[in-house]
Amino acid sequence: MLLNAFDMACVGHIQQGLWTHPRDHSTDYLSLEHWLALARRLERGLFDGLFLADVVGIYDVHGGSPDAAIRNAVQVPLLDPMLLVSGMAAVTRHLGFGITCNLAYEAPYLLARRFSTLDHLTRGRIGWNIVTGYLDSAARAMGLAAQDAHDDRYDRAEAFLDVAYALWEKSWEDGAVQADRAGHVYADPAKVHAIRRDGPRYQLDAVHLVEPSPQRTPVLYQAGASDRGRDFAGRHAECVFLNGGPRPLVAAQIADLRARAAPREMKIFLGATVILGRTTAEARDRFADYRRHVSIEGALAHASASMGIDLARFAPDQPIEGSGNAVQSNVATQRQIAGGALTRRKLEAQFLLGSRQPPILGTAAEVADVLAGWVTEAGVDGFNLSRTVIPECLEDVVDLLVPELQSRGLYKTAYAEGTLRQKLFGAGPRLAAPHPAAIRMPMSAH
Repeated sequence: MLLNAFDMACVGHIQQGLWTHPRDHSTDYLSLEHWLALARRLERGLFDGLFLADVVGIYDVHGGSPDAAIRNAVQVPLLDPMLLVSGMAAVTRHLGFGITCNLAYEAPYLLARRFSTLDHLTRGRIGWNIVTGYLDSAARAMGLAAQDAHDDRYDRAEAFLDVAYALWEKSWEDGAVQADRAGHVYADPAKVHAIRRDGPRYQLDAVHLVEPSPQRTPVLYQAGASDRGRDFAGRHAECVFLNGGPRPLVAAQIADLRARAAPREMKIFLGATVILGRTTAEARDRFADYRRHVSIEGALAHASASMGIDLARFAPDQPIEGSGNAVQSNVATQRQIAGGALTRRKLEAQFLLGSRQPPILGTAAEVADVLAGWVTEAGVDGFNLSRTVIPECLEDVVDLLVPELQSRGLYKTAYAEGTLRQKLFGAGPRLAAPHPAAIRMPMSAH
């Protein structure tokens, strides 16, 4: 079983309102030591990675205003997650880092350099969660009237990855770097090539600025669950993050994703929230304690943005009609869960801890039973564990849940050596065929 911590460089991430709990340290997010302590804690628990979410823009759909998001710290204020990784990598040796980066407002040439830099500085422990965005506020922040339509965003992503793959995999040949002091040759120009593209979305004629990093292409994560998103994942993603839902629905999504990716291997991470206690009663007491700090307004601000529907426009029992230009799978999943007309009251009933993700609570043995069930019955490979009250939620996982999983033979007792890709897949550090990034083209075709 694989475990990632699911976090964000902000005060309020998934569980809206829990930053107000007196034991929560989320407001320390501006301190580098906060992140270094997090990384050390995760490595002590043999976590596979820290998955850092990100958005570009602000949640201003609910009530047509950002006020609810700002008042409740719903993913705002928000730091750039990329700038946190070097420090955390310096105090760890094995922990992987998955960074969310929205390609819609990036130049492939510059983004490729940043990921290559981090792949070097982490010694091959970097991954990229590929997102295309879902906030019109982000488009306006970048000088546009609105974001592209849902499927057009994936068309852009295909074109972006064509350029990024070429920069990472084909600009510098193996053996280009010679570091020959006596001969005064650092790199052989004959083995370094310009990447040329003249497409409708991206044009460039450039040599990648960074010499080949341990993985070249970072480990590729993706989280789109719509039909178009699953099609994209089947071509590109090595790891897919699913938000959850009814187990049969998730199992069907996983089977579909693996069929689209075949014969490539794909790791599936399910979003999960756990509340642990040394007894069942203790876990329930902690859950009740946490619930007193939940912000329903914050949860609605988050849900409105992710669904692309202003939930403030609907009375509590009025059916929520329409669909937005945001995360289409969120709307479809919520309608399936509702089992009929989706209403705001039904949504609010799901906000047990300030999000639509129901917590798994109990002793380590009880929580392990649930996680193991997801693995055996739905085909999940691992979990992205979102924070509740930090740091105690992760300390409980490390001190209680990890030993229980290890005692069942469900979790590693030591890290494997190698890059993040090697740790996850047990293969080489680079992407291999039939992944599109691994297709070797003749040099004249670059």
